[in-house]
Amino acid sequence: MKGLFLFGRLILGGFFVYNGINHFKQREGMAQYAGAKNVPNPEVAVLASGAMLVAGGTSLILGLKPKVGMLPLLGFLGIVSPMIHDFWNEQDAQSKQQQMIHFSKNMALAGAVLALMSVEEWPLSVAGS
Repeated sequence: MKGLFLFGRLILGGFFVYNGINHFKQREGMAQYAGAKNVPNPEVAVLASGAMLVAGGTSLILGLKPKVGMLPLLGFLGIVSPMIHDFWNEQDAQSKQQQMIHFSKNMALAGAVLALMSVEEWPLSVAGS
């Protein structure tokens, strides 16, 4: 079971790290999109959210203070989901469906992060919870 727990952490944490790095690599395009969604200071927001994803994902992977490390992930998911994936404001049916998929995915990820926050022992970790 310890191996499965580690494998799950690698998958989930890797997802967040990958997407955080993508925020840095695709900064300009993401900032334009965020600006179109009325995000204040979109370039700064993209960089800050990328840092939140990388920090939180790395914390999950390493098991390094995971309860603290997951807070930026919850903050990111809680803020970005309704701001960027506001499917209820979409007029186009295809855009509405795409945004609903992204919003739902983010809510599922938030649920996974919340569930992991209740775990007391983090086997195969750099440092415990």
